[in-house]
Amino acid sequence: MPAKNHLNQEQIEKLQQALKQEENGDIRERILILLLLNDGKTQNKIAEFVGCSVNKVSYWCIHGDPDKLESLRDERMKGNHKKATDKYIEILLQTIDKDPQELGYDFGRWTSQRLATYLEITTGIKLSGAQVRRILEKKKYVYIWAKYSLESKREPEKRTAFKKKILEFLKIEKATPERLQVWFWDESGFSLRVTRRKNWCKKGSQKKLRGDRRKGRINLMGGLRNSDKKRFVEVISKGNSDNFYKVLKIFYQELIYEWVEAGNQASDFEKKGAKIVIILDNASFHKKEEYLKKIETEMPNLHLEFLPKYSPDYNLIELVWHSAKEYIAHRLFTSIEELEYLLHRLLNEGELIIKWGRKIKNKGNACITV
Repeated sequence: MPAKNHLNQEQIEKLQQALKQEENGDIRERILILLLLNDGKTQNKIAEFVGCSVNKVSYWCIHGDPDKLESLRDERMKGNHKKATDKYIEILLQTIDKDPQELGYDFGRWTSQRLATYLEITTGIKLSGAQVRRILEKKKYVYIWAKYSLESKREPEKRTAFKKKILEFLKIEKATPERLQVWFWDESGFSLRVTRRKNWCKKGSQKKLRGDRRKGRINLMGGLRNSDKKRFVEVISKGNSDNFYKVLKIFYQELIYEWVEAGNQASDFEKKGAKIVIILDNASFHKKEEYLKKIETEMPNLHLEFLPKYSPDYNLIELVWHSAKEYIAHRLFTSIEELEYLLHRLLNEGELIIKWGRKIKNKGNACITV
């Protein structure tokens, strides 16, 4: 049996590092045997401490090479013969990142069987779809729904320029809120039909919800002030230029009332009140020339700033609508009035608590970091 401290410092450090990193429990046990042996423990003591037979300790004391950790692996760990070579797996991982149409196929997505067929042609190695799926699972791939993306429709240069402009607005607002307010504006609809969302349930089962196609819908229009996250929301019959103008008119009066409540004169609001920047999307009824002129004339403190195309992620109020729909998920409302009352409490009376730091695709998440 080797003497105490027969390992040099380099061998000890190598074994200790392997003990921390090795995933296989059997190999960790064998490394521990070598380290305890170097510490002067007898084979009987090591077997008692580790919880294995003395024969096993004796075997690895003789055959375990601290300079060659591969010696601690036995033939059983190599598993059965693998048909999938490293090159096969490399081509597999490259293939799933490609669109099938790039490779001349008519179908739009890869299934495990289609991958197996393509790779058999490419590499000459025949595997089943189930075998390909197991390889991908070991590589931490899962087969899930793809997400719709707006990336291809966006104009990066305009988005960059707009974000720079927002940054400037928010910088001024933070320094001098009495001079500038930034509001995010949008519309959204809420239906009487039960809104589905993910929920916890036992594996293999799903929660059942009422799926009545109930008639009735509430359309909302309003804004969110960036500085204090104050919300202003009004119910509208539908989204059109006339309703847009009417809601803005009410909104403007609310701002004047707030100005007066702070001890100022209503007549001074136009000249001394804060300039109101409203960030909103490019809906056609937002940009009707007739109403834009009326807004400019009758509400001079307002400045409309239109988002770049397909940029809902720059509109922070999207997170408000999303959070409200999450809150009312799985609830059945018996009437429009019941739904409207709850939305009023959530949005206008501040009962809806929103986690502004959430990262949700295309839900105002780009503005959180602005």
